[in-house]
Amino acid sequence: HEDGHSHLLASTNPAVVAYDPAFGFELGLIIKDGIIPKEVIYSSKNFLEPCMGIKPPKNIWIHITGTDLIRGNDGEYMVLEDNLRCPSGVSYMMENRELLKQTFPEVVAKTQIRPIADYPHKLLQMLRFISDRPEPTVVVLTPGIYNSAYFEHSYLAQQMGVELVDARDLVVHEGYVKMRTTKGFKIVDVIYRRIDDTFLDPKTFNPDSLIGIPGIFDVYKKGKVALANAPGTGVADDKVIYAYVPRMIKYYLGEDAIIDNVKTYICSEPDDLKFVLENIADLVVKEANEAGGYGMLIGPKSTKEEQENFKKYILANPRNYIAQPTISLSRVPCLIDDHAEGRHVDLRPYILYGDGVNV
Repeated sequence: HEDGHSHLLASTNPAVVAYDPAFGFELGLIIKDGIIPKEVIYSSKNFLEPCMGIKPPKNIWIHITGTDLIRGNDGEYMVLEDNLRCPSGVSYMMENRELLKQTFPEVVAKTQIRPIADYPHKLLQMLRFISDRPEPTVVVLTPGIYNSAYFEHSYLAQQMGVELVDARDLVVHEGYVKMRTTKGFKIVDVIYRRIDDTFLDPKTFNPDSLIGIPGIFDVYKKGKVALANAPGTGVADDKVIYAYVPRMIKYYLGEDAIIDNVKTYICSEPDDLKFVLENIADLVVKEANEAGGYGMLIGPKSTKEEQENFKKYILANPRNYIAQPTISLSRVPCLIDDHAEGRHVDLRPYILYGDGVNV
């Protein structure tokens, strides 16, 4: 980007990564013991009451995780955010690697870069694992060609050798999710869904959704189809809940997180709110459920008017905002036109959780 920031560099083999199993546990205990206030969970935009009490296939809620890692001036890694609903971007990493191999084969050979071409194979293995059928039918569910990540949806489907489908291709019939084919209906066992939770089923969630499959959630509840990631995992994308993850790790594992979070101020907590309002010019303020740079104020680059407007937004709904200090991120050289320039790095490793964990 022209501002010197490369939004995403992705890798399936980061130098350092911590896998956080805390999300695999029932949240009831940490609420009961005061590790995270119940109001934080229940007030989340992505909290879905219909998902409470459901046991997903193989008891795995989060199959695919994209955790954003950054490195500051001191050389230490930090977790910037967790992406646990529909993490995106892995296809661009794979395509970039292929171009690198074609353009600079000697560099790739001499530097012994770890291979990543097996990611689609590992992804398919994981998706098959979460079904109880011996030869499950797997599909990738896309919102459609106008979605910004459609290239990735089609790329991964092609690489895995499975069908890419949208809502028009699937129907709930006789208690199963079925795919329309030229030979009639075919039962679908596993759906890698690239649709946000609330748009997945207009009968259960958002009734205005045109990209979901009516009745699919009832089939899922009965265990007749597996969904990756499981519906309801969007609550863990909430940036306020992210701030509590180190406390979750300490509670469940009795140890500190291997990789620290970025220092985060929770605007619904009075002391943090006071600090944020007084120091907003030096902080990065984020909406709890936005992504891709939306709903964000970068204090040092903002005007007084923008800062005052954000203060009003925060005071109107403190629960919906967090703030973090500005961090000077590490850089890598990138070819820009005819010369090399440093670009900031946000590293997104991908973690697959099925019959074991793959990073």
